[in-house]
Amino acid sequence: GGMGAVYRARHAMMKRDVAIKLLPPGKGGGDALLRFEREVQLTSRLNSPNTIAIFDYGRTPDGVFYYVMEYLDGFSLEDLVVTFGPLSPGRVVRIATQICGALAEAHSIGLIHRDIKPANIVLCERAGVRDVVKVLDFGLVKELGGGASATTDSALTGTPLYLAPEAIKTPDAVDGRSDLYAVGAVAFYLLTGTHVFEGSTIVEVCSHHLHTEPDT
Repeated sequence: GGMGAVYRARHAMMKRDVAIKLLPPGKGGGDALLRFEREVQLTSRLNSPNTIAIFDYGRTPDGVFYYVMEYLDGFSLEDLVVTFGPLSPGRVVRIATQICGALAEAHSIGLIHRDIKPANIVLCERAGVRDVVKVLDFGLVKELGGGASATTDSALTGTPLYLAPEAIKTPDAVDGRSDLYAVGAVAFYLLTGTHVFEGSTIVEVCSHHLHTEPDT
């Protein structure tokens, strides 16, 4: 993962596969640990069927912080498009609707994700239903109205290809609308197999978000 190692495991009592995310000792500095703890604490407050479920968290006897979450046997949206190409409009609408459902719950309790992108959204099968969306990696989440963010408020956070203009200009003042901008950029990628804006550098991509009209 972006900041931790993720392993597939078997829960001895529940007799089912789970995923375990660990914060390696080498990444156990104060900022990284704070971000990791925030990720699990905030994600565990969400109940949407389209948000990855957290089962447990804590520390190992030797001090490694971990949390246990549902195992997702499926494709990330990024892998799906790379492997099979662009998706049909109807399928994209169903996927985007589920993403928005997960975000609606998060926004209703004052949380914004800030890193919505194809790699952070997985399609899996649940109870015989295909294309069930799971939104994961709330590591950049910010609690509106709360204390200081686990990331530096004035720093650029998120993935440039999916950043809203205000997330570039005033990252400390973003709200749920920035997540919705990213959902639109994800939908564009699913439909076309390309990004809304391309560039050879982060600065070029960010400049397009700020000043360029998207092709339609």
